[in-house]
Amino acid sequence: MITVNAAAKINLSLDIVKRLDNGYHSLFMIMQSVDLYDTIKVEKCECKGICITCNIPDIPTDDSNIAAKAAKAFFNAANIENPGIKIDITKRIPHAAGLAGGSADGAGVIVALNEMFNTGFTQKELCDIGVKVGADVPFCIVGGTMLSQDIGGVLSPLQPLPDVYIVLAKPKAGVSTKGAYDAFDSANNIKHPDNCNLLHAAVNGDFEKMFALSSNVFEQVIEVPERVNIKSVMRKNNCKTACMSGSGPTVFGIFENKSDAENCVEELKTIIPEVFLTKPLRHGTFFE
Repeated sequence: MITVNAAAKINLSLDIVKRLDNGYHSLFMIMQSVDLYDTIKVEKCECKGICITCNIPDIPTDDSNIAAKAAKAFFNAANIENPGIKIDITKRIPHAAGLAGGSADGAGVIVALNEMFNTGFTQKELCDIGVKVGADVPFCIVGGTMLSQDIGGVLSPLQPLPDVYIVLAKPKAGVSTKGAYDAFDSANNIKHPDNCNLLHAAVNGDFEKMFALSSNVFEQVIEVPERVNIKSVMRKNNCKTACMSGSGPTVFGIFENKSDAENCVEELKTIIPEVFLTKPLRHGTFFE
């Protein structure tokens, strides 16, 4: 059995540059791994297919699960016939939350299968497999602090975040990623982030400026009723920035001071069902 932990991500900034002719979207994202992670266990079994189990009852365990898609993409790339595998997913990352929980699971499966079958794929080759499964999968394989471009397959390392505290607040309702992109495509007068100055700040470790320029274009087209209250609580507790992650609805706040972050968590727990206090990670997947 191979056991891999796969971390959640937040989008320190997210911009959609263009809708491509193939229907995908060209993205400009600064992404960060946090120490909230799912655990993926992969072993060979006699099922002659892909058998998925999960600790969360409403997560699909059929071929629609990104873990199954990732396994199929791996076997296809490795030119290996699937001998039958069991994938057990222990989820801690909320789903439909903008935290790449599904993509993290797919990343964990690809990394685990590479180890199990001794295929020796490089990290870049694993990412090439992952991007065929989902835009966030390559980042979830690599992790850390990264600029992600195109449809998610172009990753560039940035200065790691300092020793900050990241509060995640996930409202009850989920958001459909497809629905979010459809809403963006239908919108007019989108205000885009200052990507040039944002990137310059990130490259040079000017985190004050980077946090000040952090933005997510989905906030202009996705309605999350709790977002205003969440941000208000975070700002009251001295966050450096507060922003929605991915297509939402999770809002994160970054804090320099641990006590400020802890106070924020306690206050948010009175109004939001799922609140997490996390730290930045410098990797996306790691063996247990």
